[in-house]
Amino acid sequence: MTHARIVLWLSLTLRSTRSLCRAHFVEWQPPKPPNPVAMENGTGPCREERPPTAQETTVTEGAAKIVFPSSNEVFYNPVQEFNRDLTCAVITEFARIQLGTKGIQIKVPGEKDLQKVVVDLSEQEEEKVDSKDGENLAPGDQPQIAVVGEICEEGLRVLEGLAASGLRSIRFALEVPGLRSVVANDASARAVDLMRHNVQLNGVAHLVQPNQADARMLMYQHQKVSERFDVIDLDPYGSPAPFLDAAVQAVSEGGLLCVTCTDMAVLAGNSGETCYSKYGAMALKSRACHEMALRIVLHSLDLRANCYQRFVVPLLSISADFYVRVFVRVFTGQAKVKASASKQALVFQCVGCGALHLQRLGKAAEASGGRVKFSAACGPPVSPECEHCGQRHQLGGPLWAEPIHNLDFVGRVLEAVSTNPGRFHTSERIRGVLSVITEELPDVPLYYTLDQLSSTIHCNTPSLLQLRSALLHAGFRVSLSHACKSAVKTDAPSTALWDIMRCWEKTCPVKRERLSETSPAFRILSVEPRLQANFTIREDANPSSRQRGLKRFQANPEANWGPRPRARPGAKAASEVLERCKLLQNKRKDPPEDRAQRAARLKTFPCKRFKEGTCQRGDQCCYSHSPLPGASADATSTDCPETPPTRTPLDPGPAAGPGVD
Repeated sequence: MTHARIVLWLSLTLRSTRSLCRAHFVEWQPPKPPNPVAMENGTGPCREERPPTAQETTVTEGAAKIVFPSSNEVFYNPVQEFNRDLTCAVITEFARIQLGTKGIQIKVPGEKDLQKVVVDLSEQEEEKVDSKDGENLAPGDQPQIAVVGEICEEGLRVLEGLAASGLRSIRFALEVPGLRSVVANDASARAVDLMRHNVQLNGVAHLVQPNQADARMLMYQHQKVSERFDVIDLDPYGSPAPFLDAAVQAVSEGGLLCVTCTDMAVLAGNSGETCYSKYGAMALKSRACHEMALRIVLHSLDLRANCYQRFVVPLLSISADFYVRVFVRVFTGQAKVKASASKQALVFQCVGCGALHLQRLGKAAEASGGRVKFSAACGPPVSPECEHCGQRHQLGGPLWAEPIHNLDFVGRVLEAVSTNPGRFHTSERIRGVLSVITEELPDVPLYYTLDQLSSTIHCNTPSLLQLRSALLHAGFRVSLSHACKSAVKTDAPSTALWDIMRCWEKTCPVKRERLSETSPAFRILSVEPRLQANFTIREDANPSSRQRGLKRFQANPEANWGPRPRARPGAKAASEVLERCKLLQNKRKDPPEDRAQRAARLKTFPCKRFKEGTCQRGDQCCYSHSPLPGASADATSTDCPETPPTRTPLDPGPAAGPGVD
């Protein structure tokens, strides 16, 4: 038989065997589940009332009710409820602004009546509004009203790129009016199956469309102007850096981009080179690291948008818990993109006293004819050594140096949440955080802290009201920061700030003989203050949010609170992971011991000075002066090991340490 006939015979045999196996499998195949596409469109059978099994957990948050597996196969973190509530509030006000230009009013559950919204838009959008007012509203016609849970044909198209269980998308459909569609995307097939079930469970299949794809590819496929999304929400596990390039292209003109970053170790300066590789900026270890993280993320977003002749306008930037969250609008305009360089800055931070100086990358100046001329900035703003303590400077950035909030938009969100407190479970905290944001100085980047200033010169810490009053008496502005409880955000130069601290040190003097002549404290205190500070308490030194007792800085609400482990296929339940974390916590630390135990342990080590004949402590020495049994004089003259040898009486074995027979 030739080689060709053998190959032909084997192929026919394998084909017949495969067909028999396939027929046997089809014969005993169990019934197929309902078609997901049909269920998605509402034409398939509904499994809303399927009782959860022992391996599933049911969670109710806001108006949504979801089921997710108890094992950590699909990510869910209850701590992020504040994040989701705030996002719903922000998108609601954004929808009110966007639909208001089309003559459509939105109705939010819990609001008493519909009020006409005065929209603050750019000049180009105002012209569009003026031209469309006559087209949309005829005399005597009532404005169109968009309600929650219904499709608005001219509403917003929302994309949640990393939806996991679909909770956020379902809450959008149930709590945010004026939506046309919500695409809940995830790359995990298990997560998409869970989303389909939760969408049917909440009855929002007409609005929410589960989708399985890579979030980057999905956004790259929607780069056309007619296919872009009005709102894109990115809340990944860790860094959103891989998704930012696609996101700034897939969002519509003036659309809303919501980004969460949970890699705070990188953004807070623990790994500057990693921060540069992800966000294009060097992060510094600073007391103002949380606001610096927000400004680095905004710089990264604007840098990626500039590649496509687009730029970002921040609406709200939040540093909360273990993450940062930014809400920005994305616009297109070549002339505005030229100004982006003047919005970025490098930061010089003294390693001794922590003084901060910013250096803009670009310079924008008005020219003749109303034009704006852009050029490179001149610098640096500091000398090689700090003028206060003589130490060197660290260079960080570039970062966003413009305001990180739109106070008009923040005021809208704050008013909506305050007038409808029952809408969200975390309304009290949202009110407190947004109230502090409205009190921040918008044109002052970064901040100092009370403990930083006092620990630098080793003096007692003044109260917050005393330091704020001294700055106000000196003619400077001062505010708090939502990113840090003890923050002092002021437009006072570092020279005036240290003069105030020198005056405070005179009320409780520091012992100069204990300070090193090269220390920052000695060099700062050796200079007499030029400014005479007044620490009398002023009424305007106490901010309004503090007087009203709002919940501004929330403590950890529960034990083992914080980030959750990454979701993995076949992962253990979250409770089991937490129990293992408790078991392994502090495993590398020695157990605590009292003085008697420590003395007994040290007596097991031979005294090195006694072997050399130089120990003068005698019996008061904490180490042993008696040679080890069975050890020669030459052996005992060697240095003792760091840990005593362990030998069992039954098995002495070989030498257990240096100098031991």
